[in-house]
Amino acid sequence: MIIKENDILEFKKKHPCGGNTWKVLRVGSDCRLECVTCGHQIEITRSKIEKNIKAVK
Repeated sequence: MIIKENDILEFKKKHPCGGNTWKVLRVGSDCRLECVTCGHQIEITRSKIEKNIKAVK
């Protein structure tokens, strides 16, 4: 799966703030994502992203 910076990812599970869309800030073996709803940033492995992704916008 190809993930680029500034892509919007939709996950299967919701973030505690209620949103399930994330913006990709940095790509590598670990990716940095920012919640579109609340602005919280996380760093997550690419394998977990590919497992939990629902759609790429």
